This record gives sequence, C-alpha cells and structure tokens, in this order.
Amino acid sequence: KIMWVSKQVRFLSPRHSLSYSVDLRGRKSMIGPNLMERLQASIKKYQSLQKELSSGSVSVTQMKELGKANAQIEPLALAGEAYFDTRQAYTETQELIQSESDPEMKEMVGEELKELEEKLYQLEEEIIQLLLPKDKDDMGSAILELRPGPGGLEAALWARDMYNIYENYANNQGWTFTPLNVSLTEMDGIREAICSVTGDSVFQRMKYEVGVHRVQRVPVTESSGRLHTSTMTVAVLAQPDEATEQEIPAKDLKIDTFRASGAGGQHVNTTDSAIRITHIPTGITVSVQDERSQHANKKSALRVIHAKVYEHHKLSLNTGRVDERRAQIGTGDRSERIRTYNFPQDRITDHRLNGSFHGIEGLIEDGLLLGDIHQALIENTKEKALAELYKE
Repeated sequence: KIMWVSKQVRFLSPRHSLSYSVDLRGRKSMIGPNLMERLQASIKKYQSLQKELSSGSVSVTQMKELGKANAQIEPLALAGEAYFDTRQAYTETQELIQSESDPEMKEMVGEELKELEEKLYQLEEEIIQLLLPKDKDDMGSAILELRPGPGGLEAALWARDMYNIYENYANNQGWTFTPLNVSLTEMDGIREAICSVTGDSVFQRMKYEVGVHRVQRVPVTESSGRLHTSTMTVAVLAQPDEATEQEIPAKDLKIDTFRASGAGGQHVNTTDSAIRITHIPTGITVSVQDERSQHANKKSALRVIHAKVYEHHKLSLNTGRVDERRAQIGTGDRSERIRTYNFPQDRITDHRLNGSFHGIEGLIEDGLLLGDIHQALIENTKEKALAELYKE
C-alpha cells in the first residue's frame, strides 16, 4: 500500500478546524505539505477580500482593484475549500468503516468512501491546474512574422513553405488567417511576411513556433541534386484584445506614406498607399503595403504596432522573457534551431522534444501534423511546470 500522510494542519475557519491525516488507499496524494500551505494562504486571502468587498467602506477605485484580485484568487480558494471539506469527510468515513461491524452497512460506507476518494482525486487535478503558471495571452490571437535566414533564394522559398503551413493549419483549426504585409522575391519566395491569426487559443499554440526552422533538402534551383541546409525565423506576438489593448496616444505615433512596390522594384500602384508607422517612445517601426487602399494599410499597420508595443511592455516587465525570446529567435544561423525538417528522410525533429514526426509533404499541404507537434509541446511544458511546482 502506498500511503501519503499529511502534516497536521490547523485550518482557517470553523469547518476547517480539524487536524487530521488522510490515507488515500493505494494512491499518493498530489497535494503535499507545501502546496497545502499555498491553498490555506489562498483561502485566507479570499476570505479577507470577501470581508473587504462586503464592508461598504471602500472607494470605487478600491472596489475595482479588490474585485480584480478576488476574481483571480476565487477559483483556487473555492477548490481549496472543497478539497479540505472532502478530506475531512474522507477521514470521518474511514473512521466509520473501521468501527462498523455490520457487513451490509460496512459495504455501503465503503461505496461512499470510494466516491469521496474519486472526488478528492478530481479536486487535486483541478487544484494542480489552477496552480500551474498561465500566460494570460494564451486564449487570444497572434501576429506572425516570417523572415528567411541565410541561404538566399532557397531560404526565401522555405519561408514561403512555412507560410503555407501556417495558413493551412489556421484554416483547419477554424481560425482566420489574414496577411497584413507580404514582400515576395523572385519565384514567389518570401522576403518578409506579417500575418494576423485570429481565433480561440491561437497564441497558446503558435507561440511554440518562435525561433529558427531549419530545412535540409535539394532545392528546386539545384541542378546537381546537392543537399542544401537553409533556415527561416518566426516571431509570434500576442494580439491584444480590446479589453487588454492600451490606447497609444496619437503624439507617440509618426505616420508616413510612401509608394508601394513589389518584387524587383516594380510599382504595385502609382499612389502613396503604403504606410509606415513609428512608435516614437520605443522606436518600433511597422510598414504595410499589401492593400491598394491607404486606409486598409493604415488599419493593418496599427494592428501590428499595437501588438509590438504590447509585447515590448510585457518584455520590459520580465527581463527573463526578453533573454528567452532573443535566444529563441537568434540570428537565423543554421546552428540555432527549434525544429529541423529533413526532406530525404521525411523526418521532422523538434529539438525541445524527445522523438520525431514524419510526413513533411502532408504538413505543407494541410498543416494538420502541426497540431500533433503543438500538443506534444503543450504536454512537455506542463510536465516541466509540474516538476517546478513540486520543487517549491
């Protein structure tokens, strides 16, 4: 029998005042002493917030701040209260079954004990999920930036393939894929592409695309059949929603117009429809020339500038994330990569995972395999976060 016995704990309200240990038959509890202390602290904080909110002596501004704090902590506190109540009921039921001599009654109490044990397990799962770190942008949309690395035309063609993968993947996920600015080379390679992907949980998945993508294949431009290695880089920005987006003062934006041009310097049109917006405080610049309408280009450029400024503010609050993002994106050098696509062996290796995937042509055609790769990365991230959680 595997048994985990808790430290004796004095709970925070009359119904949580019993000190006890629980034997979860044959299964080790996921809630150890350290996590239990965090639960108690959350319940105590929640009770304090509830008292303040109902006091009637706080200002409107304070009420808004307290309401926000209450909304953040309430799910964990309520799950914690339910967990402690269930533990208490479990312990009392254990004592009852041990003292019961009537076989029929003992069987009934045994069934109740099984139900309580299952409820405890479900509450533990819920609490662990609530304790895991979350990115508030995960549920929202994203801006993608694609650029070829070293490798000349082949790198630009590889960037185009990755563009197709993301467009097909987005369509199959039910998301909306909108090109905001796409600059092409000869043979329809991509010099730079900025796209908006809108939908539920876009950022949660697409953030795993940040970094260098390396391809090993025989280019269509290679007559001798020699294998080439090229790269392209992907940056992913959270696209703030209306509730999150901060208004940028007009005085902080410098807006210029210029004549749009295409590959080879050929003019797309003869009017100054292209837009360049500079955020003066940060120096961030965005240029968009995809549409013939100056108004449409300005709207797209403003969407990207908001995402970039939002990301800049997030990074400034977390210098560790700055270093991480720089490390992920790197310079585009072939030695820096998050994923390698080996065409001769039909193998996709994500270097953050142990194992490979197969089916590169299918990936380019419909993007569906990317969903499997993302799910593996999400699970991998969760496992690492759990390991860190249990270290605390």
